[in-house]
Amino acid sequence: MKLLNLGFLAHVDAGKTTTVEQLLYHTGAVRTLGSVDKGSTQTDFLPIERERGISVASTAVIMEWDNLRVNIIDTPGHMDFTGEVERALSVLDAAVLVVSAAEGIQSQTERFWKALREMGIPTIIFINKLDRPGCRPDVVLEALRTQLSPQIIPITCYQNAGDAAVSVESCLISEDCILDLCENDDKLASQYLEGQDMDTETSLMRQTATGTAFPLVHGAAINGTGIQILAETIKKYLPNMPLAPAGEPSGVVYKIEHDKNLGKIAHVRLYSGSLKNRDTITIHRPGNDSFQEKITQIRKVSGVKREDTGQVSGNEIAAICGLTGAKVGDMVGQVSKRRGSRISMPLFTVQVTGPAGNESHLLQAISELSSEDPLMDYAWHREERELVISIMGKIQLEILTYLLQERYGLAVMFSTPSVIYKETPASQGIGLERYTMPKPCWAVVKLQVDPLPLGSGYQYESIIDGHTLQYRYQNHVATATAEALKQGRLGWEVTDLKVTLIDGGDHKFHTHPLDFFLATPIAVMKALENAGPTLLEPLVKLRLTADEALCGRLIGDIIEMRGEFDTPVIADGKVEMEAIVPVATSMDYPIQFASLTSGKGIINLDFHGYKKCPLELGAISKRRGIDPLDRDKWILHKRGAIG
Repeated sequence: MKLLNLGFLAHVDAGKTTTVEQLLYHTGAVRTLGSVDKGSTQTDFLPIERERGISVASTAVIMEWDNLRVNIIDTPGHMDFTGEVERALSVLDAAVLVVSAAEGIQSQTERFWKALREMGIPTIIFINKLDRPGCRPDVVLEALRTQLSPQIIPITCYQNAGDAAVSVESCLISEDCILDLCENDDKLASQYLEGQDMDTETSLMRQTATGTAFPLVHGAAINGTGIQILAETIKKYLPNMPLAPAGEPSGVVYKIEHDKNLGKIAHVRLYSGSLKNRDTITIHRPGNDSFQEKITQIRKVSGVKREDTGQVSGNEIAAICGLTGAKVGDMVGQVSKRRGSRISMPLFTVQVTGPAGNESHLLQAISELSSEDPLMDYAWHREERELVISIMGKIQLEILTYLLQERYGLAVMFSTPSVIYKETPASQGIGLERYTMPKPCWAVVKLQVDPLPLGSGYQYESIIDGHTLQYRYQNHVATATAEALKQGRLGWEVTDLKVTLIDGGDHKFHTHPLDFFLATPIAVMKALENAGPTLLEPLVKLRLTADEALCGRLIGDIIEMRGEFDTPVIADGKVEMEAIVPVATSMDYPIQFASLTSGKGIINLDFHGYKKCPLELGAISKRRGIDPLDRDKWILHKRGAIG
């Protein structure tokens, strides 16, 4: 038996879940064909998913045929839930990227493609919805080969596109595509130049496995057209893995869920070795010490079905109970090289309010949900008695409202979403803190901050040796610095800077290890204060398609949102525009655009990074907790004298 862990990715409404359902049916994994509209699919089994008709969580289902077991991971397509996709990518052997023949390349299509290429994951393209009136599969194919990769190779052809009677069949690879394959295959290129018979199929198989070419299949999943060819393409072109490779157990936790009866369940991709019930396994977390857990139950998961197998072998996916301390991203057993790609980032914060007197229950619920979705960070501000969470968008709030009521019995309210700004130092700054009183204490920290180009993130370096400051205390400084930068002088996370430890000192008798956790935030804040803060605001890229008569109105809207735009393209009575606009001014624009175009326009949004913003056009965040620059109060707080 061979294994393949296969992800299905797509922009929302491209027909991804319907495609998965048809594959399960055509390969005999299910006897009855499920429907998204009827809420009967194998992968969207949560009530909220069936009600909304969208995936909000990644789900694994199993299909087997011809000695091949495929663990399909169906991932959400909506931008609010790309964190689920981000986590699933780390355990995939290959992927199918579904693209609508009607809408073509959309924002999530590009985002997922970029992540797949960064991680080198072999990929098949499935152009879906060829039955849709007005679809343009030839235009979509050209755009895919132009914008994504010229090595996208169609292996099917179609007739009657735009009609329910559309048909798809396998076809020979075109000469243009053969030339594209020759770019990465010297043997094929020689055969072509010498007029010999060419083994294009073998070349495409090899290049698909190495991520340098990508077979493309056409279809209409709603009526099963092209599904059998897609199944054959998956088996033929995507690399499969052996079951139970030798070695010590090594895997990764890619998903966490909570069960009312079983508690925390960790979904694990095991790369090698095997695990059994009652095994004790070591959990490794990046940046933290390892710890051990005892496995109480191992289950094979396929949609809503759960089967207690008692063991899991290498290259399999399983749900493991008993790993109570595990988090998403933890390594199980031996540490192996981790793959990952950042494709999402929370853009908003909201305050959560629950039933009076039930704060502890609400906090526990949010803590559990945060462990399932690490991008949904949360903070409990004890002084203000406020619970604040970070989110991707408004659809996510609807799902959270449902989960908190359904799972925990909590009726909650959310504040209006606030944009998450960031900040960066305007210039170089030095911060020195000498914490030597009241004794016993002794910690000297001198830090330098330097601005970096936008998008550089955070860097840290120490240029002093262990004689100046013991290395264990230098580690404390590094840890405390990263924590302090979560709130800068404007109240936002500080980014795009380098912090350098340029001097320090400890005392043989008076220094306590916690002294550097007290002194470092003061030095950080002094350095940031001396450097001066610059506000950074988040941006999104808009792609708009509407009637050409609306061109002037769209330009006016973009200017009003403080946006920048490229020259509009007008063709066939339609105008297409790309613009970069601040998140703060465009939060409600999709609703306005839908109203303006009577629902006939197309709008795609994609996170585009941060840029510098004048304070008067942005926002300063209220500082949470005690400001380290209020030195006396900070010292009393850190020493436990005040709350």
